[in-house]
Amino acid sequence: MTLVIDPSETSAPATSPLSDLVARDAREFGVYARTGGWAFALMVARSVRPGGQAAGETPKVSAKEFAQLAGCSPERVMRHYRAWDRAADDGLVPHFEALRPGQETDLPDADVWLSYYVSRNSATSERGTAIAEAAAAEGIRPTKALEVAENPTALRAAILADPSTARAARAALLDRVREDPELQAELARDVVRTDDLKKAVATESRAADRIGYVRQIAESGQIRTPAGQTVEAPAELREEAERHLSLIDELEDGEDTGEWATEAYGTMKSLVAEAVEADPELRVQERRTKFYSSLQKATRAFEELTFDDAQDYYEDDMVQRLEELQQAIGSCLAALRGAGGNPSHG
Repeated sequence: MTLVIDPSETSAPATSPLSDLVARDAREFGVYARTGGWAFALMVARSVRPGGQAAGETPKVSAKEFAQLAGCSPERVMRHYRAWDRAADDGLVPHFEALRPGQETDLPDADVWLSYYVSRNSATSERGTAIAEAAAAEGIRPTKALEVAENPTALRAAILADPSTARAARAALLDRVREDPELQAELARDVVRTDDLKKAVATESRAADRIGYVRQIAESGQIRTPAGQTVEAPAELREEAERHLSLIDELEDGEDTGEWATEAYGTMKSLVAEAVEADPELRVQERRTKFYSSLQKATRAFEELTFDDAQDYYEDDMVQRLEELQQAIGSCLAALRGAGGNPSHG
């Protein structure tokens, strides 16, 4: 708002003329404090002629002329014009035709202004519309979201400087990444290319796997033995898993779960091993399973050996190692045949 001051007034004593100027400033400041942008929108509404109205029909001027007089852009004038137009349609303020230059009228509260004023042209674009809709869904004014979206440097500065802003940005990014495969791929590439992030992801993944192991026991009531068998968990073991899980679930958001996960996982692995050893039948079955697993691995490894071009890489040490393996296999066969008590098994 431009104030025109008579130079003679500035040289007057501070008692009467200057106090009038101060009082005028205070009054105008009060109007703006109460109404915000509505005070300026009123100036536009009562001075800029509506579209379709000829210059000769009204003392009002075009938005371009008004902008030239004001020393600003026509776009800025039209944003105030459109805000007033929207409010008039909602019955908050008089329509343009009902106002004349210099006329005063009651104005809405300042808090309502941002619901009608769109500060940037991007709000009318597809991108701006999407941002405005998301802002409405979050219960905030679209203008705030648009302002942030159009000033990424400011957003970056806030994220770098303020932990709470960084946490909000992280939460929003996670929500977005679930529905954006391209962003998922970009983030994954960023992670694997950054050593610190890669280590952090590996650490968190390990903690999540360990918590998952404890959760599976608590919720399903089953344990997976070292040999890979799935059996019913003893009642006390399941209770211990539930206890550890409840402690982990009670941790605050953002609190490090690594130590808790490691302790819970180590405890459960020890208890599972003890449960296997305490059950004679399960213990025998576990050893049988381990034996067959090792035997299958050894068989596959031996079957992968080829000797078609052995003359090219032959060394005496190879024959010696195979002879030792043959002797070990012979000892195994003898032990198994002795345990079975029936030579025909061979």
